Formats: sequence, structure tokens, C-alpha cells
Amino acid sequence: MNGRPPIARVSATARFLPDQVMTNADLERLVDTSDSWIRERTGIRERRIAPDDITAVDMGERAALGALAKAGLEPSDVDMIVVSTATPDRLLPSTACEIQSRIGASRSCLAFDISAACTGFLYALSIAEGYLAAGRGETILVVSTEKMSSIIDWDDRATCILFGDGAGAAVVQPSRNGEGILASFHRSDGDLAPLLQRPVGGAAKPLTEESLRNREHMLLMKSGREVFRSAVRSMAHAGNMVMEEAGLDVDRIDLMVPHQANSRIIESTARYAGIPMDKVFVNLHRYGNISSATIPVCLDEAEEEGRLVPGSVVLMTAFGAGLTWGAMALRW
Repeated sequence: MNGRPPIARVSATARFLPDQVMTNADLERLVDTSDSWIRERTGIRERRIAPDDITAVDMGERAALGALAKAGLEPSDVDMIVVSTATPDRLLPSTACEIQSRIGASRSCLAFDISAACTGFLYALSIAEGYLAAGRGETILVVSTEKMSSIIDWDDRATCILFGDGAGAAVVQPSRNGEGILASFHRSDGDLAPLLQRPVGGAAKPLTEESLRNREHMLLMKSGREVFRSAVRSMAHAGNMVMEEAGLDVDRIDLMVPHQANSRIIESTARYAGIPMDKVFVNLHRYGNISSATIPVCLDEAEEEGRLVPGSVVLMTAFGAGLTWGAMALRW
């Protein structure tokens, strides 16, 4: 294995998922779809939906506290909080600042949000790695929290079947004994922004009564087919670039954790990367697409199930609106 020694490691993860389950049968009562159609085209059987009284901050707080507890740390130990979310409770202040307050982190703790849609967790891990490399802290909390149900048009069967709610968190600390981030690769293409967006609700097009009636503030996917092609192409390329940088052969990958958007995307990405499906972690059927929270939730479950143990090499890949994409190799 080549490459530089790791700088940053993930020392603990945690997840929070709402109790409420929405099955495909439930969706049959909302839109013109069927359980068999959804399963065949996406692989999703059910997803978690947060009730009105559970917000993105609530879910992020619970995941954050869980990760700190598993790491044996107190909120006062945290030097920085990076939150990735496409569904902040409000535009100002940042979700990270609210989580900082909720968990009781120090006032000297730096807290901010990033917006990279489903790729946000990988972007945030790289930011944490850079912060540690600069010697500006010892403990960074990365939180991905998404209440996708709040931006879904429940009359749009192209999108409402895909998404769910949840949060995942990771504690990032300096590497020791060779574990940690081995390589990463991130890219974006703003020319493809129209494929997946919320057209209205920002400074360029503020909310109006008409736009609300037309549901233009909800998530819009322009071409599912083009999103599919871009996702497979970009995630497979990113994964290959990361393995090359880290000097990893395919047989050195113990587990692949791809973004959980669609079973066909997952299978195609794994095939292009040359990784057998028995080495791919999948929980899409239970949760659907929970945007940037997908990968940290997967990591937490994989460790709990014994599929990630000390020394395991995991390859993570993701893509999202922007379009953004990336990959990261990590020794557990």
C-alpha cells in the first residue's frame, strides 16, 4: 500500500433514525405507484419519516451525543463542528451553531454548515482532515442530518418514493497506529445543477404565494435517467482514483459503502469498481435515500454488525445535487 501516512481517523460513529416507518404500501395510498414498481426500480421497501416535532437539529443532536459517548468524550472536548445538510431548520443561523448550543459545546468551538447535498459527509470529513493537518484542533465532530420529508412534494411520484429522514455523526481525531483516511477525491459540476434542485426559496427567487401553490420550493428532479448515468460514472471514477492514490488493489477493500440512492446505481458502481456485492454495504431497502446522512448511518450499522473491525479498509463513494461527487478510502 502506497500513499502518505493517515492524518485523521474516525474514532466513533452514531446514528439516529425516527421511529415512524413509511412503507411502499403507504405510498400506494398517496400517489399512483406500487410496491413492486418501487422495489424493482429502486430497491427501497420502506423509509423513516420524522414527525413535525422532530427537526434536523434534533436528529443531529442525538447522533452527535451518541458519537461523543462512544468515543468517551464530552461536548467540551470538541474543537469544531461541521454539519452537512440539505434541509436546515432555517437559513440563519447555521444548523451547526444550533447543535453546538444543544450539546453544550464550548464557546471556543468553531461551528459551520456545508452544502454539498448527498456528498456532504465525505466533503465534511475532508474538511476535518485538513483542520487537523493544520494543527488547529484535536477533536472534530462531523454531523450529517437530513429531514428530506420536509422538502419532498408528496404528489410527485418521481421523488417522494426515494427519500427518508435521519442523521449520522462521526468523531474525527488525529490518526494513530496507521488507521484513518488513506485517500480522497472530490469533484463538482455546476453545469448539471438543473438536474436536481429546489428552484425557489433562495435570494434569487424568494418564496411567493404563487410559488408555494405551485410547490416550486420542493425538490425537483429533471431527468432521473441522466442523474443515474452521472451517478454511476462519477462514483466509479472517484472510487478508482482513490484506490490508485492509496495504492489499493480491489482485493484490499474489505467493505464498500456507496451512497444509498438506488439499488441499480449501487450495483452498477460496484461492478465498474470490480467489487463483489458481498463486500458492499446496503441498507437502502430500510431507509431509502437520506442524503448526506446515508454514509455515516451505514458506517455505524456496519460496525455494529461486525462488518467493520479495526484494520478494515472501507471505500466510500457518493454523489449528490450540484452535481457533487467523491470517494474516500479509510482504514478503520
